Amino acid sequence: SGYSPAIYTPKIAFYAGLRKQHEGNEILKFDDVVTNVGNYYEPSTGKFTCPLPGIYFFTYHVLMRGGDGTSMWADLRKNGLVRASAIAQDADQNYDYASNSVILHLDVGDEVCVQLDGGKVHGGNQNKYSTFSGFLIYPD
Repeated sequence: SGYSPAIYTPKIAFYAGLRKQHEGNEILKFDDVVTNVGNYYEPSTGKFTCPLPGIYFFTYHVLMRGGDGTSMWADLRKNGLVRASAIAQDADQNYDYASNSVILHLDVGDEVCVQLDGGKVHGGNQNKYSTFSGFLIYPD
């Protein structure tokens, strides 16, 4: 009833971890890339650039650096506009997570990233405590 399966669905997906610590209002550059099908995620900028209009899923998990404060904010942004926010707070200055997930419509050239809005993020070398991933659910 109005639905016909696509003959060809482009393969677009990425998953990356954060090696280095970040703080302030930085875009998080998830530089430990595990999966980057199509190479539309750029680890040097921390941005995913949409190659094909459609519906996409993104999720992020960011570990607040323990002992360096009590609050950290992380926003998922589409073309600079906040589309999801997460906060980690811990009065004892222990490690804590901020995470969120979104489903967004993107057009060609749209950029998606995770940006700090204050606080400090634990990198984790190879351990991938902080991660960012996304994939195409279906094209327009």
